[in-house]
Amino acid sequence: MNGSFTAISGVYVNLRPLSVEDADLTLQWRKAERARHLNLGAQSVEEQARWIQARPSSEYNYMIQLKSGAAVGMLSLVDIDKRNMRAETGRFLIGEEEQVKGRPVAVEAMGLLYDLAFNTLDLHRLYGLVAANNNLMIKWQKYLGMKEEGRLRDHYRSEDGFQDAVALGILKSEYESVFLPRSKALMAAGKPA
Repeated sequence: MNGSFTAISGVYVNLRPLSVEDADLTLQWRKAERARHLNLGAQSVEEQARWIQARPSSEYNYMIQLKSGAAVGMLSLVDIDKRNMRAETGRFLIGEEEQVKGRPVAVEAMGLLYDLAFNTLDLHRLYGLVAANNNLMIKWQKYLGMKEEGRLRDHYRSEDGFQDAVALGILKSEYESVFLPRSKALMAAGKPA
């Protein structure tokens, strides 16, 4: 399962491997209104625990924790293809919005994951899909260097029917030239941990 990799430490947050013990909390986050753009997932703690347990060891599934130890979100690096030097980012969710206000938690967590992908795993490209009606996430990802690469029609099924997915991607050169300077500025503007 997710025990084959270690935690990553940042200034404001740590990323630690997702565990079965996180099933209740992550299910609460997924059922919250702010997660409405995510795919339909587990409907019970038991289903969520089984889903976590079934994650392959090739995935990097993280919980985002404040330095105080409080878990506030999650994110993942999946479908790692070393031959083509690419991977998919996903499952990004800040579940405890009130606890992170004013802190650059989201940008630091993303930066730690990007650093793992580009500098430790030596990947060339990261990509991901975002629900087309999740305008804030699309805008944020583009600001941080991702480029829109296409659209998958009726890709996600939700309680409201089907919706498109926007395909986004970032190359290592764009990570270095766009993401790093912009994330550094956002980190500098954040309030102390």
